[in-house]
Amino acid sequence: MLAKNTHTKALHWLGKQLFNRKDPAAFFDPLLEQLNPMLVQGHTPARIEQVIQETPDTQTFVLKPAARWAGFKAGQHVNISVEVNGVLRSRTFSLSSSPELWAQHGRVTLTIKRLPGGLVTNWLHDKPSRGAVIGLGEAFGGFLLPQPPRPVLFIAGGSGITPVLSHLETMVTRDFRAPVTLLYFVRTRQDIIAAERLKALESRYSALTLNVIATDESDKPRYLKSQDLKTVPGLKARQVFLCGPKGLMDLANELLHEHGVRKKDTHSTFFSTAAPALSPDLKNQALGGEVQFAKSNLEANSEGDASLLEIAEASGLRPRHGCRMGICHQCSCRKTSGTVINRLTGQASGPGDESIQLCISIPHGPVTISV
Repeated sequence: MLAKNTHTKALHWLGKQLFNRKDPAAFFDPLLEQLNPMLVQGHTPARIEQVIQETPDTQTFVLKPAARWAGFKAGQHVNISVEVNGVLRSRTFSLSSSPELWAQHGRVTLTIKRLPGGLVTNWLHDKPSRGAVIGLGEAFGGFLLPQPPRPVLFIAGGSGITPVLSHLETMVTRDFRAPVTLLYFVRTRQDIIAAERLKALESRYSALTLNVIATDESDKPRYLKSQDLKTVPGLKARQVFLCGPKGLMDLANELLHEHGVRKKDTHSTFFSTAAPALSPDLKNQALGGEVQFAKSNLEANSEGDASLLEIAEASGLRPRHGCRMGICHQCSCRKTSGTVINRLTGQASGPGDESIQLCISIPHGPVTISV
């Protein structure tokens, strides 16, 4: 380990002296990208080998990353980077394949839903073709299967099925010997993502009970209800994994609590953010304030309806970011003074120097950040 660290420090020093950069190997990336984009060193390149149309607004991308990519665990996310209109954009998506597909065949899949107005998702659906190369970050996240195996309940909604697909594929390949139930909520039967894969998994995996529930195919919306949980054998002994829209996850947490499922046995991952649910002592206080970007010598005013990342971008700045939803921590920076509200928890920060995430932080009075 010491030799590796010393080697890395030496490379950084050399790169700083010769090229004024920490990653000297990436100095030649512009040339390598023209010759063979799979040779670039500044990020891990991944070639799109196949695109599968899952639903009218969802596609699965089969990728072949460069061999140096470190791999992943079922349920984890990755940041991908693509160039949209001449600007490099980064977003976070869940891997939808099992780690065995990577280990045995050098492939991974991302199942991505087109978002209305989404800059990157629309570009991915419309622009790249087979053979195109995108950037792939290292995997991260703790939405992981229980070890040793324990009974599991998945509750997923819409595109929240993507990490669950990775989990289920992994359970099959590793002979996960414990009961597994999936409650999957979709608007209509035409919106079932990976319908054929789910059918195949159900037929191959005798421990799996699959229940797909269409919410909008009757006169009244069909949401998760207490009876759905009553049908799950041994519910209190299950590890519960939630992924989907905030409304579904809030309802699921409420019903699980009523059925005696312990909080420590419930695991969640988000794919969207919502307006902050303020703690009681903050509800009557106005959000917003003056934001000072100390490193850029800029100031901006906030009305409390935007995150610090959105305020920075509206001011012409381009801070580093990834998921835009509080998962990847790429947008973390120093707040040197002032208070911010966490958009996910509704809790206030301290007033002094600390690290915050730009994408989920809303000013609560004057704030100074190192951007």
